[in-house]
Amino acid sequence: MRTKRVSLKVGSIPCGLLPETRLRIETYMDDLLRAAPAIGSHGLDDDEFWRSGIFRSAIESIRGTQSASMAEKRSFVDEVLGYLKEKSRITSFSFTGAGDRHDYQVSMDDGTQSVIESKGCLDGQNTTIFQRPQNAEEFVIWSLCQNPGSDPQHNAWSGIHTRIGGKLIAEKEKVDGLIIWDMLCGTAGRPCPKLKNDLRGIKLPSGRFLPPPCIYLFPRTVPDPRNNPSPRPWSIDEIKLLHAIWKEFQGQPSDLTAIHIDTRMNGANVERKTTLIRAGVMVTGSNWTELKRASR
Repeated sequence: MRTKRVSLKVGSIPCGLLPETRLRIETYMDDLLRAAPAIGSHGLDDDEFWRSGIFRSAIESIRGTQSASMAEKRSFVDEVLGYLKEKSRITSFSFTGAGDRHDYQVSMDDGTQSVIESKGCLDGQNTTIFQRPQNAEEFVIWSLCQNPGSDPQHNAWSGIHTRIGGKLIAEKEKVDGLIIWDMLCGTAGRPCPKLKNDLRGIKLPSGRFLPPPCIYLFPRTVPDPRNNPSPRPWSIDEIKLLHAIWKEFQGQPSDLTAIHIDTRMNGANVERKTTLIRAGVMVTGSNWTELKRASR
């Protein structure tokens, strides 16, 4: 039994899992798989153990417990939004997560209502579970990945192309922007290349130092193969919440990625192509691929 390795999309985000960290994790995975049947008091031989499902169930249970913890993520977003309010970049914010498919509502100084849906690493099916509320003038997804062993170059592409991009086309759901930024950015476990040559970012009152976030700008209208095959992405000054974060945390044009989603019909099938443009340069993209989700 060997755990499947994830595929990477180099260029989808500037940072990545360090090779030495990846090697240590893979080595430990091999060690764990070899030792697993001998751990515990289940009393099964090797063959019975692997057929019992004990190992997979235990892993899924541990994973579920860790994913369900929102306290640290909420603390991080609260701190960032509190700082933006203190600097008069936003007027107010409130947590709305209980019972709704979005987590924060933010009021800008011109009255614009921005809504945030927080997500984890973006590589799971949970990424597609969201609903833009009727009162949202801007709708932004914020990725907060607490797994130091996951690779951002896999997660970013999986979230943008496979999950959110697919949902936009299939369910006509509009997302304006994506922030990939959390408490691990710029730490030893996930070093940020933005800090390599110059010290950009902000030190928050708690002492946490944050580099500028990675911001992705989605198409301003829903891609549709018949009526809207290649909508233009937003620009940063058109999404007020993202612009406020970008300006306050010393963002540069190289921190912004425009997401181009093209669609077309191929017979009865819908096909789409995703292209990421950063600072005027294409950094990565897909070929034309069939949309697996049923279009409504």
